[in-house]
Amino acid sequence: MGWTTSWGSWNQGGLRLASMMMRKRRQTPQINCTNCLSRWMRKGLGRMRGVVRKGLRRMRGALRKGLRWVMTVMKDQTWRKMMWKKKGVPWRKKNCRRKMRPCRTLRVQEKKMLVMRRVSQTAPHLDSKYVPPHLRQSSEAEDAKRREELERLRKSVKGLINRLSEPNMASISGQLEELYMTNSRKDMNETLTNVVLTACITPAIMPDRLMMEHVLLICILHHTVGIEVGAHILETVVKQFHAQYEDITDNKECDNLITFIGHLYNFHVVDSRLVFDILKMLVSTFTERNIELILLLLKNVGFSLRKDDALALKELIGEAQNKANAVDKKFQDQSRVRFMLEIMLALKNNDMRKIPGYDPEPVEKLRKLQRSMVHNIASGSDTRLRVSLENILEADKVGRWWIVGSSWSGAPMIGQSSAKTSTQAVGKVSAKIMDLARKQRMNTDIRRNIFCVVMTSEDYLDAFEKLLKLGLKDHQEREIVHVLIDCCLQEKTYNPFYAFLSSKFCEYHRRFQMTFQFSMWDKFRDLGSLSSTTLSNLTRFLGHLIKCKSLPLSIFKVIEFSELDKIKVSFLRQVLYKLLTDSEADELAVIFGKISDNPKLGMLREGLKLFISHFLLKNVRAQKTAEEAELLAQKADLAVKALQAKEGKLRL
Repeated sequence: MGWTTSWGSWNQGGLRLASMMMRKRRQTPQINCTNCLSRWMRKGLGRMRGVVRKGLRRMRGALRKGLRWVMTVMKDQTWRKMMWKKKGVPWRKKNCRRKMRPCRTLRVQEKKMLVMRRVSQTAPHLDSKYVPPHLRQSSEAEDAKRREELERLRKSVKGLINRLSEPNMASISGQLEELYMTNSRKDMNETLTNVVLTACITPAIMPDRLMMEHVLLICILHHTVGIEVGAHILETVVKQFHAQYEDITDNKECDNLITFIGHLYNFHVVDSRLVFDILKMLVSTFTERNIELILLLLKNVGFSLRKDDALALKELIGEAQNKANAVDKKFQDQSRVRFMLEIMLALKNNDMRKIPGYDPEPVEKLRKLQRSMVHNIASGSDTRLRVSLENILEADKVGRWWIVGSSWSGAPMIGQSSAKTSTQAVGKVSAKIMDLARKQRMNTDIRRNIFCVVMTSEDYLDAFEKLLKLGLKDHQEREIVHVLIDCCLQEKTYNPFYAFLSSKFCEYHRRFQMTFQFSMWDKFRDLGSLSSTTLSNLTRFLGHLIKCKSLPLSIFKVIEFSELDKIKVSFLRQVLYKLLTDSEADELAVIFGKISDNPKLGMLREGLKLFISHFLLKNVRAQKTAEEAELLAQKADLAVKALQAKEGKLRL
């Protein structure tokens, strides 16, 4: 109705015109009424709407592609101009607003150059190995994670150091030990060194009390965690001092450094050798600045040096006097030199009153605290670092021999004139030890490491510490016992080194004592296969362990005294004769009395009494002198009485 009304008002001329326009399409019939016109107009509008929508979609896609291309081209427009000019193609044709499009070959080269340029921007070093993006992102994430962990560790250590004082010294050291257990020692050493030196080495003079508290903390960690803590801090401080001691500015960092080194000596982290080397270095140059440093160091450690090595201090004082006489008129102010000589003379005469400001009470008080905190440490020896100044300054070249497990690259040792000769000598020694380990059937890495440590140690205490530092676990520790016994038995002549080292391990923990006991029982079963030299070494080795109370006399309970052969009789006779002749009466009472009150060892007691009376004392007067025979008989009688006693100790 609406369409009819709207089109009914059209005149006849408009109707004829619309009919002519619609007849241009072949499939369209002639329009004679307004209803037909309205129907075909609706169809036409629908077609026009579809065409417009399709055109808009195409235009939108073309615009997007064009914008992306324009942005890429405009971004590298300068580079494209340069490349096209290099190829001989003009950038813009004269009298033409359109850009010339290069040929297909040039476009391919352009794309290659664009890719190479982008790669060069992301990887500046084209000669380095290519790292895929996913690996590159993972490595960057790992680096960021590690930096975050180190920063968290630094904040933890710094928070503990900031709260450090004498009352909470134990709690702070305990928390730092826990950090050492949960973090890498390398990271902890570097972090602790940086935090402590930042707190102590300041441009102004550090108060002595704060300095001593920080050094005391280092000393406690040096005993509880390991000597690598003190060694790392000592090396860092000494190198910084060596680089700054000739500085003539008013900066007091060098004074704080030498005070730090002096307190490391006061708290027994380092030996007096390093302090004397520093004093000799300062005396050799003998400038006004060095005289101040000498006075500062002698004020802190002078009397301790006199107690440790009075002869070396006397030589140092004589050298300083000669140096002062040689440069008599060099300094404008001679009072400083005279004051230094007076201080040295007071140290030589042990006169504390002539040293101004000398107060040993704070150091002694903190030393008492140190002894109370580290007296339970089972180190078994002195942990002071006996290194020289030259050792520390050349540590990067020749290694750090004072740290157990520190690697050495094979560089020549200090004092060798010929590097080639020294390197060859070290190589021969190393090859000789490894060849000896192979001959001794050290066929595993653990056994070879133990063998090399034992062979290259200075004494049995040094070997004991180094073997503990290997960090062997459970059954790996048993290899220490096996290696020691094998090395001792295969010596051409008896070496008491292995017996002392074995006794040290038995005193350290009972598990080593049990391992030695089982190993001895294995040897008792194979006595017939041992050579005379091996049997003699075993006899003296076992006698030493029993005498030192490292092994009990009950170790012979596995021997059947009713079925003894010649080899076992000879072995027992040598062991008991060695034990009776080398031990005192009190020691024999303790050794034989330990098995007197155990009802399970009744057969052993009876067997020992019969063996002593029938095999040891029989015909002894014909083989020994009268005095030796009488002494042996007295000690044998004392041993028999100790076996019959009810108590663990014989009451004389």
